[in-house]
Amino acid sequence: MRLAWFTPLPPERSGISAYSAELLPMLTDRFSIDVYCDAPPAAAPAGTRAFDAHDFVWRHDQQAYDLAVYQLGNATCHDYIWPYLFRYPGLVVLHDGQLHHARARLLLQQGRYADYRAEFKHNHPDVRQGVADLGIVRLLGSLHYLWPMLRSVVESARLVAVHSPGLAADLAAKFPDRPIAELRMGVPARVPTVAAADLRSRYGVPAGAVVFAAFGRVTPEKRISQILQALAALGDQHPPIHLWLVGEAAPYYDALAEARTLGIADRVTMTGFVNDDELAGHLSAADVCLCLRWPTARETSASWLRCLAAGKPTVTTDLVHTVEVPSLDPRTWKPQVAPRPCEDGPDAGPVEPICVSLDILDEDHSLRLALRRLTQDAPLRVLLGRRAHEYWQRNHTLPRMTEDYESLIDRALAAPVPTPELPTHLRPTGLQHALAVADEGGFAGDPFV
Repeated sequence: MRLAWFTPLPPERSGISAYSAELLPMLTDRFSIDVYCDAPPAAAPAGTRAFDAHDFVWRHDQQAYDLAVYQLGNATCHDYIWPYLFRYPGLVVLHDGQLHHARARLLLQQGRYADYRAEFKHNHPDVRQGVADLGIVRLLGSLHYLWPMLRSVVESARLVAVHSPGLAADLAAKFPDRPIAELRMGVPARVPTVAAADLRSRYGVPAGAVVFAAFGRVTPEKRISQILQALAALGDQHPPIHLWLVGEAAPYYDALAEARTLGIADRVTMTGFVNDDELAGHLSAADVCLCLRWPTARETSASWLRCLAAGKPTVTTDLVHTVEVPSLDPRTWKPQVAPRPCEDGPDAGPVEPICVSLDILDEDHSLRLALRRLTQDAPLRVLLGRRAHEYWQRNHTLPRMTEDYESLIDRALAAPVPTPELPTHLRPTGLQHALAVADEGGFAGDPFV
C-alpha cells in the first residue's frame, strides 16, 4: 500500500517534523511511504523517500497513491499543505484544534482578502462577516481562538484524527456527519548522551539546587513571564531554585531581559536550541518540568509527553482538552478528578495523579504553591515522576501510536471521498476559480471554450 505523507521533516525545527521522523520508520513494514515536504531534507526517515511537494501531482498521475496523509498544524512549515488536502482528500491529522491563525496569516500575507472573507464565511456562516474585516486589518488578536476555521478541512477529509479525546468528542458533536477519530500520540524514551552533572556544571547550577525546566520555543504562550514572576515572588528558597529555558528564543519575547528586570537573572539559564542528541540529557538533569500553555489551540504537547517518558514530575495548565489527565490541585494537593480505571483494562486499578495542574484563573497563586512544594518535597517529586513514566508506558509509546495509525489508515481507505461545497477558490479542479479570475480581468463567459 502506497502512502503520500505530507509533513515537515528535520532539520525543520518543528515538533511535528520530529514527530514524523520518529513515527515513519515504524510504519514502513506495512506501507510504502513517500514524504512530501516544502523543502526536502538531505536524508529521509529510514525506509521512506522524501520529495519536493511540487512533484506530487505528476508522480501521483504516473502511479496513484492509495492514500494521502496530511500532518496539519499552525506553524508556517505547514503552509504548503493546504492546496493538496482539498484536491486529494485523505487522512488529516489535526495537531491544533483551531487553524484560524495559520490560514489568516497565509491568505493575508498574499493579499488574498476576498479568499479570506470567503473562507471565514464558509467556516462560520452564522457569524457577522464584519469579523473577517477585523481580521484583515489585524485587529482580532486572541479572538482568533473563537472562530477556529475548521469546517473546510473537516468536510474535505476522508477521516480526521486528533490527539485529544476531548477535542475528538467536540469535533464529533460539531460535525456529526463526518468521521472523527482519536489518535494516541507517542514519543520514545531517549537515553541521555550527556551526564546530568556535566550539564548542571555547564550552566552554573548551584550544588543542591532544584532545577525547574521549560522545554520548547521560549514564547509568552508557554507562560514564561508568569514563571519568572513566581520565581521572583518566592525569593530565596532552601534548597535554591534554578530555572532552565530549554529552546530557541522567540524574536518577539526577551525572557532574559525580564529576568534581569525582576532581579533573578542569576537563577535563570536560557540554553538556546538543543538538538535531539542533548535533549534527553537536559530532561535527565531537570528535577521538575514546567509544561504550561495559555492561550491554547487545544494542541497535545509532545514536549510534555517527553517529560513523562523521562519520568519527570510536571506542572501543567488545566485545559479543557486534557481533563482526562489525573492531576493534583496545588491549592489542596488533592486530585483534580476522581481516580478512574486505567486504559489497560477494567481490572487494572485506579490511575493516581501523575502531574500538578493549574487553574488558569488562579495561575499566579497556584504556580507559587506548586514551585514551593515541589522544591521542598523530594519524595513527592519522585512519586510523580514514577507515575508519569507509568502513564507514558500505558498510553503514549511509539508502538501504541503506530497501532492507532495502522487502524486509522485502514479506516480512511474504506471511507468515501467527500464532495463538500467549498468556496470557489478551494474547489478541486480550480476551473471555477480560473473563470472568476478571468471575469475580473474583463473576459466574460468561458474563455477556455
